[in-house]
Amino acid sequence: MSNKTSRIVFTSDYTQVVCCDEPGQGNACHQYQIESRPTNTNGIIHNINLTSVSFQNGPIQENGVNGCQNEDLISIVIDRLKGFQSGKFACEENATALSKLEEALSSLQSRTNKRKARGVEGKNVI
Repeated sequence: MSNKTSRIVFTSDYTQVVCCDEPGQGNACHQYQIESRPTNTNGIIHNINLTSVSFQNGPIQENGVNGCQNEDLISIVIDRLKGFQSGKFACEENATALSKLEEALSSLQSRTNKRKARGVEGKNVI
């Protein structure tokens, strides 16, 4: 987390999500890291970068594919929750989260379909 613009946007008991850039195209940020929470061992602070996520920055028609979409990450979590729900870790909370994520994915896909119908999908046009 060396970038001056970095800020923690979510934290749990074990991990934290760090935004690593300023808002750009579409007024959204595009670079994130997921790190282990800092731990102090004998006065030395440790945290591990677990993964980085780069989102699409700018319209695909104008910039090409240069990052993932919101739908990609939602789809990953849906797949994981379906796995949990098919085994011994099934629970009401997972079922609720799965339902809400599927609803979110459907809403985003609906938005994309409407933009395609208007001929503005992948372009910097409202």
